[in-house]
Amino acid sequence: MKILVTGGAGFIGSNVVDLLLANGMEVVILDDLSTGRALNLNPGAKFIQMDIRSPEVASVFEAERPDFVNHHAAQMDVRRSIVEPLFDASVNILGSINLLENARRFGVKRFVYISTGGAVYGEPVYLPCDEEHPINPICQYGASKHTVEHYLYMYHQNYGLEYTVIRYPNVYGPRQDPHGEAGVVAIFTGQMLKGEQVRINGDGEQERDFVHVHDCARANLLAVTVPHESGIFNLGSGKGTTINQIYRALKDITHYPLDATHRPAILGETSKIYLDATKARRIFGWEPTLDLYAGLSNTVDYFNKAERVI
Repeated sequence: MKILVTGGAGFIGSNVVDLLLANGMEVVILDDLSTGRALNLNPGAKFIQMDIRSPEVASVFEAERPDFVNHHAAQMDVRRSIVEPLFDASVNILGSINLLENARRFGVKRFVYISTGGAVYGEPVYLPCDEEHPINPICQYGASKHTVEHYLYMYHQNYGLEYTVIRYPNVYGPRQDPHGEAGVVAIFTGQMLKGEQVRINGDGEQERDFVHVHDCARANLLAVTVPHESGIFNLGSGKGTTINQIYRALKDITHYPLDATHRPAILGETSKIYLDATKARRIFGWEPTLDLYAGLSNTVDYFNKAERVI
């Protein structure tokens, strides 16, 4: 079984690659390294450096003939999507269509697409959000990611391409970038371990659904090993955790001596979101296995040992 993983040098994608390889699968990574890191690349996978929008993507499909595509590559920064909506749409929509066209042409069996449960639903009408919740994104990132879900349905109906949409919650864990604009666990951890001032956006009472990257990687493995009908699947714990709670837990784990300061809330960020993963549990047998405090401790331990982060 050969799987083409786009974004396989990134935080989540590289963890997925590791798990696929550990389960005996052949993996080809397609990543332009714009946000992914060469240090994340598993030497057991074949690596091709390329933008998913490139016309040369066709030559990759022709040469490699993957059985599955696992599409993690994306512009995933909410704030950048607001400031640069054309770039966001170019990568997330046009890049995905380029992959879909080649998946259709070269007979891919299933297209696993990573969407966002944290951004497609917008401000929730009810909680936790299940897959039937209204889609009303309040940022361009959420809109661009959801647009591709429609293309997947279309390619399934018109060309028979099987697909699995995985809507992620807030994913955290080893390899998350502590210097980026997204990923509060990594950002706080990096600042605390260096003794820098932690700044919380807004009042910190925003609620998110935090799931460890190893649990999310396992869902990707199940998506290519468990027979199922094409469709959309939420991942999540089903409960919200505030940013202030994350701060306090990390402060305890790292023995951080300072109090956090606050700055204005960010435009386009949902105030409260957590997801119902009943469908993933029923179809895949998936559910989170790592307790949040244990997962945060695991993450801090990783950052303590990763010299490039500290």
